[in-house]
Amino acid sequence: MSKKRGIAAERELLHLLWKQGYAVARVAGSGNIPEPSCDLLAGNGKSKYAIECKTCRKDKKYIQEAQIKDFLEFSTRFGLEPIIAVRFLRKGWFFLNPIHLDKTGKGYAISQEDAEKRGVKLI
Repeated sequence: MSKKRGIAAERELLHLLWKQGYAVARVAGSGNIPEPSCDLLAGNGKSKYAIECKTCRKDKKYIQEAQIKDFLEFSTRFGLEPIIAVRFLRKGWFFLNPIHLDKTGKGYAISQEDAEKRGVKLI
């Protein structure tokens, strides 16, 4: 995913979550620093999330193992529930617990079909 497309996706999701009643902050520079991080922080007073945003033009999104490991470490240290938010082209955003990702040889993956079954679609 290009950097511009990734930033645009993060901002899109930020606005969508804000409209759903969540306070949301984008973590600028996530992925460019050596310490673990996330893309968005979101909460509504009851639930608090660390969100890693991904977009996909194909029917399957692959994520490197190290990125998931770092994301989970950050979420645990911060005390936030980790959520992988994946947007498939023309299908919208799906929210998944990282345990719902499929293990591959080099990391993890989620297909559009599995995201529809295992995830929660943002309305």
